[in-house]
Amino acid sequence: MSPVSVNYGLDSLPGDGTRRAVTIGKFDGVHRGHRQVISQLLSMAGKAEPTVITFDRHPHATLKPGSAPTPILSDSQKIELLAAAGVSRVVVLPFDEELSALSHEDFSKTVLAQGLSTSVVLVGEDFRYGHGGAGTIETLRAEGDHWGFRVEVVADVCEAEGERVSSTMIRRLLAAGEVSTVHGLLDRYHCVRGEVGHGFERGRVLGYPTANLRENIEGLLPADGVYATRVIHQGTSYPAATSLGVNPTFGDVNERTLESHLMDVTLDLYGETVTIEFVKFIRGMQKFPSPDALAEQMARDEEVIRGILASTP
Repeated sequence: MSPVSVNYGLDSLPGDGTRRAVTIGKFDGVHRGHRQVISQLLSMAGKAEPTVITFDRHPHATLKPGSAPTPILSDSQKIELLAAAGVSRVVVLPFDEELSALSHEDFSKTVLAQGLSTSVVLVGEDFRYGHGGAGTIETLRAEGDHWGFRVEVVADVCEAEGERVSSTMIRRLLAAGEVSTVHGLLDRYHCVRGEVGHGFERGRVLGYPTANLRENIEGLLPADGVYATRVIHQGTSYPAATSLGVNPTFGDVNERTLESHLMDVTLDLYGETVTIEFVKFIRGMQKFPSPDALAEQMARDEEVIRGILASTP
């Protein structure tokens, strides 16, 4: 994967005269629909630098506080996935009051023309931009005629049932624990990552030591439950059983935890950053009559998870 150049904020735009092929969007999830946009951008870029303009938060976080959906990816995860898809430059704009007040004319002038020397802009059919969403594809084309860039429109990617592949769809599926369905929409497993910390260490007592991610977790957590997962550390993938949620067997009903038991290997991961790939939902969280009953269920879970991971790429 080639290194990607990243610009944060309006003041960081290169303004260097290099011609760029640009697409604009939240790109939360970098799902199949997003990657079709990137693929089309790469095919039309020619010698121009393939560039994505995205935002550090959902617009509702500024315009309608309290109503913004939880992001599927952190900014870092999103940038890495965009780079892996072939993008050469990512521009992350804080969707703050300054940006939301920018008119569509000023956006085209300041960002597309002067900041990025844009030669072509690729947008979706429902694209809106500028203060109050007043800018449309028609206004963008008019501004492109003035500033010297052309506008292309990409069609939505739909599932067999005709529903558009969207970040909203993926959030809904993750909230239901349907990570295997999400895999088909992402063409990869949904991941979270974070630093391993100290948990209650009850898994160690039960014979199932776990790596616990407790704070500053990147990526949207799916529904509570037990999952077949893979834990990735320093480029190596380990099969794992992961539980997410409170632990009613021990009376822990207030603190949601994410714990992964790496099968067949014992590693000291405290303080290390790991990525967890969610492969398949196994069961919901439940209260067991005793720690021994919980340990017996964990053994059954592990057997099921081994079979699942052995048959999935």
